[in-house]
Amino acid sequence: MNDPRQWAREAIRIIEADFQRSADTHLIPLPLPGLPGIELYFKDESSHPTGSLKHRLARSLFLYALCNGWLKPGAPVIEASSGSTAISEAYFARLLGLPFIAVMPATTSREKIAQIAFYGGKSHLVDDPTQIYAESERLAREHDGHFIDQFTYAERATDWRANNNIAESIFQQMRFERYPEPAWLVSSPGTGGTTATLGRYVRYRQHCTRVLCADAERSVFFDYYRSGDADLRLDCGSRIEGIGRPRVEASFLPKVIDAMVKVPDALSLAAMHYLAQRLGRRVGGSSGTNLIGALIAAKRMADAGESGSIVAILCDGGERYATTYYEPAWLEAQGYELAGLIDAVAACAERGEALPESVLRADI
Repeated sequence: MNDPRQWAREAIRIIEADFQRSADTHLIPLPLPGLPGIELYFKDESSHPTGSLKHRLARSLFLYALCNGWLKPGAPVIEASSGSTAISEAYFARLLGLPFIAVMPATTSREKIAQIAFYGGKSHLVDDPTQIYAESERLAREHDGHFIDQFTYAERATDWRANNNIAESIFQQMRFERYPEPAWLVSSPGTGGTTATLGRYVRYRQHCTRVLCADAERSVFFDYYRSGDADLRLDCGSRIEGIGRPRVEASFLPKVIDAMVKVPDALSLAAMHYLAQRLGRRVGGSSGTNLIGALIAAKRMADAGESGSIVAILCDGGERYATTYYEPAWLEAQGYELAGLIDAVAACAERGEALPESVLRADI
């Protein structure tokens, strides 16, 4: 197929056909016995074909790149990722018959690397996680490919007004609940694209819903939200895969966020284990981060005598972390002791006790 426009039309048709074969993701209630009057739901993005919230983003990024004329037949697609976006993009690259290279930190779980390979992609691992951007740009130049750059384009590739974005889906699914308009939407920031979509959508639809962003320990987003200093940098990557960044990303839009919390990694992992126990299946670390954000919002509401609903994002399943977050030997080697923190999370959800906010940073 020599005509680039004709190839792009066919590529878009293939992606849209794949979308039509997919159902929406589930909204799962999680009762909070200790916080009466507050109803918590998790938007389960692990049920996408590639198992995570990033499936929505990958689809939007590929359509955005196609409509901008950036993708070419046979030319490789390169992405900087901590794994989940790369898995989803490898899926779409395979749909279009394009080579795919994921540039990721060397610490990325081997389960994620295996999933990228399953979809035909290659993993290019780097020891310094802050260099994934430069390596992606270099590989794109050397292979005459396209660096899809989720961290720059996430917020603009997604149609935040409608087109089945995650915010529209949540509000459609909440229509018949006791409190159909959530008091809070809770999401952790990877690129910042999801919080941008949520924040823009609730403003566009004139909802009173507020957006809470729950950041990881090793990340600059919370401090950027507070200080406005876009030059913030860290010399290390996040230990909660998929969220937290060592630099401020273009897709992170603090002005559409109403509150932020910074969650210690150990507390995120403890909440992940608690949530997995309550749901009867494993979830990822970022879902634990989001549970902490939701519990903070719920406790504030309960203490103020308010009632209402909260929707948090369940970003991905826990199978990808079987040899890390769910492996006792790995947790011990990393210095994590979670038992007491799991009890603290349970005490908040089930008895209404306060979380150990001495180790939290919050702007809510």
